[in-house]
Amino acid sequence: MASVVSRESYFATGLDVLSDLGYGGFKLAEVCGRLGVTTGSFYHYFDSWPTYTKELLAHWTEERTVQVIEAVRAEPDPHRRIDTLIQAGLGLPHGAEAAIRVWSSLDPHVHSVQAAVDQQRFDVMYQSAFEILQHKRQAQLFAAWAVYLLVGYEQATLPRDAAGLKWISGRLRDALDSGDFASVPEGD
Repeated sequence: MASVVSRESYFATGLDVLSDLGYGGFKLAEVCGRLGVTTGSFYHYFDSWPTYTKELLAHWTEERTVQVIEAVRAEPDPHRRIDTLIQAGLGLPHGAEAAIRVWSSLDPHVHSVQAAVDQQRFDVMYQSAFEILQHKRQAQLFAAWAVYLLVGYEQATLPRDAAGLKWISGRLRDALDSGDFASVPEGD
């Protein structure tokens, strides 16, 4: 155990542990073991486990949401933005995403981070859909459907079917252009 690792490798490994073992398996010993380092190496970079977990969540938010949204917003075509967002959603580490959702049910700080991430993801999908549909309720339902689809995929205990999820996402995208959302009833 004499490896030299970076802060970034601790974050990547933490997300891998969450993905592979869930929140219940997310432990300092597991992270260090996978990296082949001692806990002393960990404490060289992080003051404590709570410091690490807060920074891991910040890293996850930045990498999996903020950077994606910034890149997508640079695209002027809302159809291409939505396609890119769906592809980004399909490429998320769904095991880690699901583990973070479990963790958020137990920890108020994690819950607030998860809620902010969900809102950011919804907002960018809504804004893009609104540019196409020009109707608030239709855009809200489209964005909610897209987010629910991916969140449900994260939460399901069924076998993963990436090809099936891609197909379903394509049907959602097709519905956007076909006029299907024109039949959306007004909400309360």
